[in-house]
Amino acid sequence: MAVPKKRSSILKKRIRKNIWKKGGYWAALKAFSLAKSLSTGNSKSFLYDK
Repeated sequence: MAVPKKRSSILKKRIRKNIWKKGGYWAALKAFSLAKSLSTGNSKSFLYDK
């Protein structure tokens, strides 16, 4: 028999959402940092042909 789930609080929902958003922020920061190092030619961890 199906039992309805308990409703999660707004605070928990907001915390989870912020954690998810922060993951995107760090990914964007890392991508921007890599792009910056590629444009200046200082990249040591990314190999590519000029």
